[in-house]
Amino acid sequence: MTIVTYATFCKWVREKEGAASKKADADATAEADTEAPATDEPKKPGRHRTNEDIRAFVIQLRTETNKGYKLILGELRKLGIHLSRQTVKNNLVEAGLTPDPGDQSSDDSWDAFLKRHADTLWQCDFLSKPMLTMKGFIPLYLLVFIHLGTRRIWISPCTAHPNSAWVSQQARNFLQHAEDIELPVKTIMRDNDAKFRLTGFDGVIEGSGAKIKRTTPMSPNLRAHVERVIQTLKHEVFNYFVVVAERHLNYLIREAQAWYNKERPHSARDHLPPACEKPPDPQVSIKMSEVVCTTRLGGHLKSYSRRAA
Repeated sequence: MTIVTYATFCKWVREKEGAASKKADADATAEADTEAPATDEPKKPGRHRTNEDIRAFVIQLRTETNKGYKLILGELRKLGIHLSRQTVKNNLVEAGLTPDPGDQSSDDSWDAFLKRHADTLWQCDFLSKPMLTMKGFIPLYLLVFIHLGTRRIWISPCTAHPNSAWVSQQARNFLQHAEDIELPVKTIMRDNDAKFRLTGFDGVIEGSGAKIKRTTPMSPNLRAHVERVIQTLKHEVFNYFVVVAERHLNYLIREAQAWYNKERPHSARDHLPPACEKPPDPQVSIKMSEVVCTTRLGGHLKSYSRRAA
């Protein structure tokens, strides 16, 4: 015992006991085969194999919930399926899964995170638009927010000086807007832009009880939703206008926000506008006299709807 640890000694004992047990079983089997007379009587059936549908359901529960075998056993009991714990464990092991939760590598991803939090998750980012002045072009900044569950957006008024006071005020305005439209703010994803870090944005948001989730640098895909909104606003609205005053851009912002939320179809909303709460009844025909075209920004933005009865 002085040359090995106690754990090593125990391991040796277990190995010796196991080898002795296997040898005894093998000798007993050989002796039984020698002495037992030949017979054609069928062997008695053992325990029936678990129904294939139940086995498949056990695997489905494991892969969908990542629960351990004890919780899976409880889910089965609620459905009137009575299996032993060992049977559930054996089914999981045979399928290449571990019986305990957390041992298997998780399939979690950013996409799964976004879907889980979509109803209370917002993303935000800065957008800039040049303004033509007597001294040349100067950038105007504005904040864009998008609610992932509904895809509704909110755009702040613009400024040429996004200082701490302005950013903090826009954060408060956004929180008030989210409360007015009854879309709770639990988490806001943002990048590491200095205009966030050096102002009171985080303090205002966290003061409301929400959390700030900062993405890693140089990872725009982690905020793909707000990046796509900014691309849409630029390519479909702002790039068609030369801004000559802050009031001018604020007007474009109000029109663009109303158009995006109420009129522009969105694929994630079953090709309906984000603010559309009830889809229209299905129709098999249409008359041109029933269609109304709504325009914004001098006819640049167009939307079509049925004429009210």
